[in-house]
Amino acid sequence: MGDQGFLKQKPGFSTIAIHVGQDPEKWKSAAVVPPIVTSTTFKQPAPAEHTGFEYGRSGNPTRNTLEECLAALDGGKYGLTFASGLGATTTLISLLNKGDHLLSSDDIYGGTNRLFRKVAERFGIETTFVDFTNLELLEKSIKKNTKMIWIETPTNPLLKVADIAAIVKIAKGHDENIITVVDNTFLTSYLQQPLRHGADVVMYSLTKYMNGHSDVIMGAAVLNNSDIEKRLRFLQNAMGIVPSPMDCYLVNRSLKTLALRMEQHKKSSLVIANWMLKHQRITKVMHPGLPSHPQHDIAKKQMTGHSGVFSFKHSGGLKESKKFLSSLKVFTLAESLGGYESLAELPSLMTHASVPEEQRAELGITDSLIRLSVGLEDTDDLIADLEQAFKLAFE
Repeated sequence: MGDQGFLKQKPGFSTIAIHVGQDPEKWKSAAVVPPIVTSTTFKQPAPAEHTGFEYGRSGNPTRNTLEECLAALDGGKYGLTFASGLGATTTLISLLNKGDHLLSSDDIYGGTNRLFRKVAERFGIETTFVDFTNLELLEKSIKKNTKMIWIETPTNPLLKVADIAAIVKIAKGHDENIITVVDNTFLTSYLQQPLRHGADVVMYSLTKYMNGHSDVIMGAAVLNNSDIEKRLRFLQNAMGIVPSPMDCYLVNRSLKTLALRMEQHKKSSLVIANWMLKHQRITKVMHPGLPSHPQHDIAKKQMTGHSGVFSFKHSGGLKESKKFLSSLKVFTLAESLGGYESLAELPSLMTHASVPEEQRAELGITDSLIRLSVGLEDTDDLIADLEQAFKLAFE
């Protein structure tokens, strides 16, 4: 077993990240670093006879390079990139038709929740939000018209861990055509590979860890099913939710250090989580890498470790949360996660403000719940920053 009993990391990840799709022979210049191809159109030798590319929305050499690399990192055959994580989600739910039912994790990114409730439902797609840690409840919630199951694990912001293999088994037992999607943004392909546990599609906000530098907005989907791939490729082109060549170049570059970055995020967040367990002002630490986490055993079964994102609750309320967050000096008070810089935020007023108040209350997204994204700074500096902010918040 790997660190703290997690799955052992398979060899070769960094080699794949650096070499797959990057063959210099692809380019007439033999450039070792894939070039940024910005052209929106491509010369054709004869009408309707292109040499691989015809129009930038339909395909681009820089984008194709990134998609090939992303697919390989997840052990998938196909990779598709989109203008944002929500763009990827929008394309995936566009596989559904009016009258279809979407079964989703109850605790998910606020933007995904908003898209399902405020947009998909207007197009006649019914959504049910269920706690996926309760497999019996999940199974009872599958309907005759359920066509997609949307799994976010670990969840955002409560860090609940869903058993991917168990959910897939239940879904396929009802109907083998139900599409199971796993939002793997929190962990990346380095720490979790949902396709290996039976999921049909793995989805990413590449904006976060996969890019890791807080300077690109992009999404992706990776899969093995050729039929679903053809449908998604059509939608990618037909809906036009595509990323720019420059952004594709940047994410492709970032993947080269993904393994190194995730190892450090993993180590640093666990150090801070363990420190928090002993803090007098903290009432709960939600980190799947801790043995005290309710789904720690499931996490060990399907992950090689946990990333730098986790949440905690303190003994105060909104006043203390605001004071704590505004007092941080090394951590930055900001939305998003997964960059080299450490971030802190208050989900109830920020990333999950669009989630209905009654749903937030039911989930436990209270004003004392704070989410951290532990960056690549020295952990001693991060702990000192948290401590001084706590002192000021509770003085």
